[in-house]
Amino acid sequence: MRPSASVRSSNSARGYQSPSSGLLRRHKPDYVLLVLCAVLLVVGLITIYAISPGLAASNNVSASYYVIKQLIAIAIGVVGFILVAYLPLNIWGKYLKYLVGISLVSALAVRFVGQRVNGAYRWIQIGGFSFQAVELIKFTVLIWLAAFLARRVMEGSIRNTRQTLKPLLIVLIVVGVVVAGLESDLGSTGVIVVMMAVMCFVAGLPLKKVAIIGGIVAIGLILAIGSSSYRRERLLTFLHPAQNCQTTGTGYQACQAMIAVGSGGLFGKGLAKGVQDYGYLPETYNDSIFAVYAEQFGFVGSAILLGIFLALFRRIKNIMERAPDQFSRFVVAGVLAWLGAQTLINIGAMIGLLPLKGITLPLISYGGTSIVFVMVAIGLVFNISYYTNTRLIESDEQARGYSDENTAMRGRHRRAYYAHLGNRA
Repeated sequence: MRPSASVRSSNSARGYQSPSSGLLRRHKPDYVLLVLCAVLLVVGLITIYAISPGLAASNNVSASYYVIKQLIAIAIGVVGFILVAYLPLNIWGKYLKYLVGISLVSALAVRFVGQRVNGAYRWIQIGGFSFQAVELIKFTVLIWLAAFLARRVMEGSIRNTRQTLKPLLIVLIVVGVVVAGLESDLGSTGVIVVMMAVMCFVAGLPLKKVAIIGGIVAIGLILAIGSSSYRRERLLTFLHPAQNCQTTGTGYQACQAMIAVGSGGLFGKGLAKGVQDYGYLPETYNDSIFAVYAEQFGFVGSAILLGIFLALFRRIKNIMERAPDQFSRFVVAGVLAWLGAQTLINIGAMIGLLPLKGITLPLISYGGTSIVFVMVAIGLVFNISYYTNTRLIESDEQARGYSDENTAMRGRHRRAYYAHLGNRA
């Protein structure tokens, strides 16, 4: 049953329909999602606790310094999670322009008053705390793009080049200039691009147009790497890691990371029994935390950690499939792409499958801004899980003539099905 003309008009204006509008009944949220996030936070906290003695010795701080800072970040993240989990979704549309403005200001501030770390401008120091502007930019792109795509789907103009593709390309160029250009953060740019691509795919943007965007991104990537000696060195290090493993070489971190992962063996060296955190492996508490985790817990522990991440992604995917409206569906798809891309890039770099990009491992790595915004993003997903419609998929598939035996046909139509599911009331 389709909504009335007045409802559709209102939805088009806002870009989404609020689940609290009475179209769906509120029910028990996905508490499994909450448990999986808590487990990952605890794993990260335990890992940071285990490497704190080595970090303290290397940086001349107290042994509890990193644990306390991580606990503070988690506490702030929990507050953010609770606020977002219970705020009505339509509030993001009302204040989106302010969110965009703050994101742009913070991005400029990072470039001109922030600190340059490992070739990138990422941090603004505020007292004893630091703020990473790109995390706010990720969140802003998530909200804006979800509202934009929802409007285009409801108006029936998702395939229109002028109304859909052109604005997407403009935003993509802005993201490239601000994040990859001003902040010199190519890794975070990649995460945002993946997030945008997945959301557009779920929205039903024609694959031809997605390919056009992909081609432009590829050209931009080549130009970004070619224009920076730092990025060229990292690429060459990835292609020939053994040639730059000396202490002053550009491949030192990558080589030490693979040594840490390999030395863990099947069951690991044991909690707090690793050696890489004593000045051997750079960024052990941040970018390289998976490597020191693997050193201490081995292949079995690493497999369990990956299993927890996969379970988390599966829960998020299930919520996306049962989302009550287009805006909610695109938000959840974006969060799934965001966390999935960061996990893949971080772990891939630690085992030598991808170049190092300075990307944190969600909910595990040390870092206040990353923890807070990831928890806020998951809070949005938890909010949406209050209104997921468990009967919507089954009834729609029955109406289309799908059956349990006809899974092949169901797979071929799944993307278009997601794109139009939110038009139901």
